[in-house]
Amino acid sequence: MKIVVIGTGYVGLVTGTCFAEVGIDVICVDVDVKKIENLKNGIMPIYEPGLEEMVLRNYEKGRLSFSTNLGESIKEADVAFIAVGTPPGEDGSADLKYVIGVAREIGANIDDYIVVVTKSTVPVGTAAKVRAAVQSELEKRNLALEFDVASNPEFLKEGAAIEDFLKPDRIVVGVETKKAEDVMRKLYKPFLLNGHPIIFMDVPSSEMTKYAANAMLATKISFMNDIANLCEIMGADVNLVRKGIGSDPRIGNRFIYPGIGYGGSCFPKDVKALIRTARENGHEMRILQAVEDVNDDQKSVLFDKIIKHFKGDLKGKSFAIWGLSFKPKTDDMREAPSLVIIEKLLGAGASVKAYDPVAMHEAKKELGEQIEYSKDPNDALIDADALLIVTEWPEFRTPNFKVMGKLMKSKLVFDGRNIYDLEEMEEHGFDYYCIGINTSK
Repeated sequence: MKIVVIGTGYVGLVTGTCFAEVGIDVICVDVDVKKIENLKNGIMPIYEPGLEEMVLRNYEKGRLSFSTNLGESIKEADVAFIAVGTPPGEDGSADLKYVIGVAREIGANIDDYIVVVTKSTVPVGTAAKVRAAVQSELEKRNLALEFDVASNPEFLKEGAAIEDFLKPDRIVVGVETKKAEDVMRKLYKPFLLNGHPIIFMDVPSSEMTKYAANAMLATKISFMNDIANLCEIMGADVNLVRKGIGSDPRIGNRFIYPGIGYGGSCFPKDVKALIRTARENGHEMRILQAVEDVNDDQKSVLFDKIIKHFKGDLKGKSFAIWGLSFKPKTDDMREAPSLVIIEKLLGAGASVKAYDPVAMHEAKKELGEQIEYSKDPNDALIDADALLIVTEWPEFRTPNFKVMGKLMKSKLVFDGRNIYDLEEMEEHGFDYYCIGINTSK
């Protein structure tokens, strides 16, 4: 089979590379000339563990290629995946101009049957708009050409995307015809050999499944953060509460870790888009609105603790920050809680020295030279009035507390991810604040 993947962002590049890994001929297309040239030279546009090696291997073997010419690339393709961005508009709705633009270009260039697949996260009803755009271009060419439109939402976790794609817990595909189902089943056959399920359904249900999945996970996070805040008021320990409810198989122990809010490219955007879609159709997503409100507030929780500790005066204070990306194992800074915290610290007259294992290049695009970027974790600590744990990178979990205490001006830690033990921190002489445990002095 031959497939074309339009868009070489996070979803598109992972999708194309993983299909190439199982022997499928893949062309990844993008309008960004520099990005395509970089990919041809082995320079990745994103950080994802294992991706660079896989791209280089399949490019060298000729199974994976890169182009800016969709018209030429789509010739003889069996499937075209649309994996371009759907940025949120000011009202929270998903902007489909790139998706529809690609659909039009596909319609202007195909000359045989093809399955056009929306891989981007798109609102319910988008596939119908894609079909109309392709059909409109065919009519301009006076072509009565058969094609199908399908929906194949991605469920990739940043930091584990390769494993998620190659060993999926489920593959969801929305189709309109048996022919499209047969093509998609053949395409995914290499991933089904180990018993991973493929679930076929109608297209609107497939589109809704993606939003419902992300909305549910976001709900679990905000719920646990709300419980954590109440635990602090009531004198309970949220870590113990989490263990207590996580042992219930009806609840499970995933996505119930308290912290400083979710970020990234999916949860914030998808929750907003689903709320907006519902509102446009006369329905209010009351639970999801609360989920979003709690998350927005949660990003300020750590700063509120800092303000309270320093009695409202942060002028001249220096803060070390460990972790900038919205989660570990990615350089993604989109909707990262660190951006909110840093903005508030700088606004209060403080200075910031930050370290992240992979995200500092992306952070500079957002923050410029407003903060200082450290070469390693300990460098950030020198003369710091306090340390903030913002992203729970594994390398932050077992630091040398004695060295930390000597480098810092004050032995003070604000842990936004609850990676340390309160008793251990007290043994090392640190004042320690975390989420969901009242440690106020």
